[in-house]
Amino acid sequence: MRSRPSALRDFTVDRRTWSLSAVAIVIGTGGAGLAVVLLRLIALATNLFYYHRVSFELVGPAGSTQPHSLMLIIPVVGGVIVGFMARYGTDKIRGHGIPEAIEAILLNGARVHPKVAVLKPISAAIAIGSGGPFGAEGPIIMTGGAFGSLVAQWLKLSDAERTTLLVAGAAAGMSATFATPIAAILIAVELLLFEWRPRSLVPVAVASVTAGALRIWWLGAGPLFPVELPANIHLEQSLFVAIPLGILVGFAAAGLSRLMYGLEDAFEHFCGHVHIHWMWWPAIGGIGIGVGGFFFPRGLGVGYDNIAELLRGNAPVALLIGLIIAKSLMWAFSLSSGTSGGVLAPLLMIGAAIGEGAAHLAGLPGPTQALWALMAMGAMLSGALGVPLTAVLFSLELTHALPAILPLVLACTASYLVTSLVMLRSILTEKLGRRGYHLSREYGVDPLELVTVSEVMTELPPGDEVIVGEMHYLPNNYVFSDETCRAVAEEMATTGSLTLLVVDRDSNRLVGSVGAAELLAGRRRAVKRELERSIAFQVELPRL
Repeated sequence: MRSRPSALRDFTVDRRTWSLSAVAIVIGTGGAGLAVVLLRLIALATNLFYYHRVSFELVGPAGSTQPHSLMLIIPVVGGVIVGFMARYGTDKIRGHGIPEAIEAILLNGARVHPKVAVLKPISAAIAIGSGGPFGAEGPIIMTGGAFGSLVAQWLKLSDAERTTLLVAGAAAGMSATFATPIAAILIAVELLLFEWRPRSLVPVAVASVTAGALRIWWLGAGPLFPVELPANIHLEQSLFVAIPLGILVGFAAAGLSRLMYGLEDAFEHFCGHVHIHWMWWPAIGGIGIGVGGFFFPRGLGVGYDNIAELLRGNAPVALLIGLIIAKSLMWAFSLSSGTSGGVLAPLLMIGAAIGEGAAHLAGLPGPTQALWALMAMGAMLSGALGVPLTAVLFSLELTHALPAILPLVLACTASYLVTSLVMLRSILTEKLGRRGYHLSREYGVDPLELVTVSEVMTELPPGDEVIVGEMHYLPNNYVFSDETCRAVAEEMATTGSLTLLVVDRDSNRLVGSVGAAELLAGRRRAVKRELERSIAFQVELPRL
């Protein structure tokens, strides 16, 4: 019996997966290289703006010996440059980076313009180097994704395959930046891939591991923020604190999201009312950065040194207050202006400050403060981005503090529960939601994948079965009785047929037909499973 040429059926692993994995090695190498370039550009821009020298040494704006009044001016200059780049280069460099990658996947067939790959890291380096309180991860995810998309566009690939390579580039950039290859794979699944299949997961994993390995030679091995927890830290007691702390951080994450988008609405309303072109908005955001940096210099720049100090415990109270209040306002105000910068590092920093501040108020010692900072850091990422699994693994890979895994999981889960209840969308998908595109926060197996054709098909009357054999009149659009209803739906979508013949694979007999009505019957089974409640076990007490 001949086989049907359905391209969609059981499309999980085939030779294309091997080909994409080979290309993913190239993309992983390129993503790692771009991560190094971006970090070096940030260092160069910081040295030029605040130290007036040409150097690639990693420094922060707070250590500058230049006149303090420059803190008010430099962020504005950086905002002007970014605005001009967006206006006369491409406006795709504006924003966090991750929402733009999602938009490219969903709306543009995973096609990214070459200008983005060039201008995104440069604009991000200028924005951060001039004092912008952003992270480098969003820009590098977009830059790595742009590189993966460009490679995919040079090849003859489908939309789904281009998406895989775009996401592979994004994961590679994150893996090289933070030395977190596993978390990079997970964030790709939870935020960008919208599926968990070997055909896409394998190439992404190959790219992430390639970039993570190259980072060891180019930037050094992880962890980025090593945390050593003493044996007497009483992790058991932290389990009772993890859930309340996660709930607190969850509400803080929701508040930060609403603050940023509220300020973005205010920007659009005010600037639209007074007719200020969006090109100048990053400069206005720079004013807010400058004012905040004048009073709190440690709020400028990426601030990895702040995260490291928080995770050591016993951070000064002034630093905790400054990060929770000043850093939050500076970050939300400037990012809402449409400049180029990421959200992960600021969220990690603010979350860690909340956790350590709570431990400080409780009068706990330094090691316990570090543990609480770690739990709150992960909880902030989990709640704000809606990625609990990524948050747990990302925090562990950043710190290698494996003993903290139990309270960390509880805190991340509690925060995710809170934001799922009080936020319709995460801080990354809110922008797309405002443009009218809905993204689900839930992922599950297609219910039709759990129902076979034989369970719902309309059978032929007994004695009417037809032996198919090698008969040539049988159309191509038929299905086997042991296939899933999901395969039927895909075949219908491919051929446009609303009714398909059903063939028994073993006997080569035509045994029935299946149509849209039968598929709905299979779908009703999942609805029934969700809604109908019953008592499956009941204890009968003996009668007296």
